[in-house]
Amino acid sequence: MSDRIDRAQRGIQSIEVGGQVLTALAHHGRPMALKDLARAAGMAPAKAHPYLVSYARIGLIEQDPQTGLYFLGPLALQLGLISLQQANPVQVATLVIGELAQRIGHTVALAVWGTRGATIVRLAESPAAVHVNMRHGTVFSLANTASGRLFAAFQAPAVARAHLEGERERQKTRPDQVVAGMPRPRPLPAWKSFETQLAEVRAQGLSRSVGEVVPGVNAMAAPVFDHMGEMVLAVTAIGPAGVFDTAWDGAIAKALRGCAEGVSARLGSPTRSGDSMSSSA
Repeated sequence: MSDRIDRAQRGIQSIEVGGQVLTALAHHGRPMALKDLARAAGMAPAKAHPYLVSYARIGLIEQDPQTGLYFLGPLALQLGLISLQQANPVQVATLVIGELAQRIGHTVALAVWGTRGATIVRLAESPAAVHVNMRHGTVFSLANTASGRLFAAFQAPAVARAHLEGERERQKTRPDQVVAGMPRPRPLPAWKSFETQLAEVRAQGLSRSVGEVVPGVNAMAAPVFDHMGEMVLAVTAIGPAGVFDTAWDGAIAKALRGCAEGVSARLGSPTRSGDSMSSSA
């Protein structure tokens, strides 16, 4: 049995070695000379060159006839575009939130932006004895939850403000409504106050909530971006306040950032710095 598994998993070493050249070229992000490309791939130029010749024949790379520099070719572009089309943010993130929930010891939810706001579409339950009762389809308040503020922070200000006012109107028309046993909704902030909160979210790259929805329950959320740099998901950890660390540089914050950045990378997201995040909303 082990021999059959080993044979089934055996690859072609030359393809794996040549893949180092493609990886080096992709990570560099700009055309490269042969010697620089070979060095980045960890091999001699004489070894790298035959791979480049073969890759050029099938369109994975091209060489500028004037400068001699190598860059990714049309087949690489087609593969990248098809990969982006096939990458479903929820499916990609669903594969990793179970492990994240086990590692941090808290429930992890995925939220997308729906017609009514940030909406839970996936849940990975906490391994701890104490669970936070959440369910698929729950819609988070824009202003009074970590997930809602996260989406608001990375939207155009006009869109966020319109949703805030829409939520305010809904509160006025249904002042006594209590959903699923939850407490009465907290008053919504004025826009200027909300803008200050959103600026903090963008500066930190995270959003947090300390007992806002349910006393004694905290939450923290990290954004996932697609290949266009648009926020498509919130990865949100939720747990009891007594054991839930809401520090911006705490263990939960670091784990959420790492998870969200990994999913964003799988979706082809460009690297986002604090400056670019601040200018995006």
